[in-house]
Amino acid sequence: MKKKLIIISSLILLLVIVVLGFAVNYLFNYAIVAGDKEFIQAESHEKMHKKWQFETDSSEELIIQSEDKLQLKAKWLTHQKKDNKTVIIAHGYMSEGLAMGDYAKYFYESGYDVLVPDNRGHGKSEGKYTGFGWLDRKDYVKWIDEVLKKQGAQEEIVLFGVSMGASTVMMTSGEKLPPQVKAVIADCGYDTVQNELSFQIDDMFGLPTFPLIPLTSVYTKVRAGYSFKEASAVNQLKKNKLPLLLIHGDKDDFVPTKFVYNLEKATSGPKEVVIFKGAKHATSYYSNPQKYEKTIGDFLKKYINE
Repeated sequence: MKKKLIIISSLILLLVIVVLGFAVNYLFNYAIVAGDKEFIQAESHEKMHKKWQFETDSSEELIIQSEDKLQLKAKWLTHQKKDNKTVIIAHGYMSEGLAMGDYAKYFYESGYDVLVPDNRGHGKSEGKYTGFGWLDRKDYVKWIDEVLKKQGAQEEIVLFGVSMGASTVMMTSGEKLPPQVKAVIADCGYDTVQNELSFQIDDMFGLPTFPLIPLTSVYTKVRAGYSFKEASAVNQLKKNKLPLLLIHGDKDDFVPTKFVYNLEKATSGPKEVVIFKGAKHATSYYSNPQKYEKTIGDFLKKYINE
């Protein structure tokens, strides 16, 4: 009888291991491996993903190489009359730089030169895995250096991002940046990758985060080079001294609005939080364009030389 129980217990344990292994691999491919994702909200695609209006004008393609030897590409648009201001715009999850056309148009018409990179694994940039901003933060340091190389030491740089792009620029802010970087604007970013994926696991599948998230995090560390816990905008903002503008919709059901307060608490530099009533994920601009543009304009006037 005892032997039989041991055999049954061993079979159950083996089954659990197999099921967990399958689930971890599924989640890794579902969330981390780059490619089209069915669960990305159609609303974001319809409203946010608008092609770059300046694609056929005076824009050019820039290319850099990441620390791990990936070729990364960006669109670069400059004014003929130089105003010594550049914004680097970071796109969302499974999107691309060209999809940020509405934001780029606003900044360009406000006098900024505009750089819109494709994050690793997105658009025309190389990479098998999504960095969720964590792997990308060092890429953005290289993009900052590239802007200064082209524009000179007098340039003033703003980092702007939406959704995953917001977390990307916040994670970048915790790196050692040149003094030409003056401000960070983050629209609907998550606080940590672990919290965001835990929320999604519960919201989409109704599954408990333990042990699936910790196991997938370990698997991601092995395969992609980072864990969910270390990929933290909160920890990076603790090192940030730059002025930070946080924007979020109060009806965001993809990146919960509560995350914005963790981010606000973390940063030690000047900060502002603006909540857009009725706005879902990545729709604050479209819910009230006048307020959105005024919010950004007023914020930048405090920190960018006119």
